[in-house]
Amino acid sequence: MAQPKISAPYAPLTAVGLLQMPASDYMNEVQLAFFKQLLLDLKRQTGEHIETIKQEIAAPSTEADELDRALAEEENRQRMRIAEREYFLLRKIDKALDRIERKDYGYCEASGVEIGLERLLARPTTEYSTEEKARQEELERNFSKQRS
Repeated sequence: MAQPKISAPYAPLTAVGLLQMPASDYMNEVQLAFFKQLLLDLKRQTGEHIETIKQEIAAPSTEADELDRALAEEENRQRMRIAEREYFLLRKIDKALDRIERKDYGYCEASGVEIGLERLLARPTTEYSTEEKARQEELERNFSKQRS
């Protein structure tokens, strides 16, 4: 797959270069290409980590001691929880890549406002602006208080 061409003033685009771009360039082709590559790299790293976890879980335990076997089982349970979170992250990455293809990446799914480059650099799979996420978390806190 050919890499997107990046215009001279931003080549090669880094996070610093991205943040230095004018606000009017928000989610232009160059920025979308940057985030697409960032997400593809994250997807590859996450897939590799999942494979490592699967190999660790599949490795036969040679522990003879009962306590050592119990410890190995607990470590495998932790690995499985980590793998589950990694699979969840893969789904979020795929959704973000879909939003890039649809050209609505970088905009809050609830309000439609710009999420912002700094937030996207920190959490490239995010779907919500900081304000919307805070509002949702406040609603969750209030709802959980009412249920208790």
